[in-house]
Amino acid sequence: MQLTVNGTSHEVDVDPDTPLLWVIREELGLTGTKYGCGIAQCGACTVLVNGVATRSCVTPAESVAGQSISTIETVEETETGRRVVEAWVENQVPQCGYCQSGQVLAATALLTETPQPTDEDIEYAMTNLCRCGTYNKIRAAVRDASEA
Repeated sequence: MQLTVNGTSHEVDVDPDTPLLWVIREELGLTGTKYGCGIAQCGACTVLVNGVATRSCVTPAESVAGQSISTIETVEETETGRRVVEAWVENQVPQCGYCQSGQVLAATALLTETPQPTDEDIEYAMTNLCRCGTYNKIRAAVRDASEA
């Protein structure tokens, strides 16, 4: 099966039902995307599929063949992604950091779709869980990135 990840086409020999997360991590060696819960609840596994925040732990690889998949490894290649990462650093968002790749990608998807989000837009889009509870810093970083 042919997958396009971070702008590069990859031929992967996996079962079509293999979760995209495991293809990204185990077959392609891109370990920035994390395993959290395995049931699409926490968001640690978030990647962008055609610019949409997608939980890769429950997304069959076959379902995204032929689509553009982006992981945290290339988020700064877009202006929006670069602004999000800068805001994350400036606001010192991460504590343990485990969920942050998913958080950054969710924020990038939000700001790509809605460059000037309301507080309600942020609440609706930023559903990833953070066990450290950095939600106030996450919101502040999203606001800062939208103003940059």
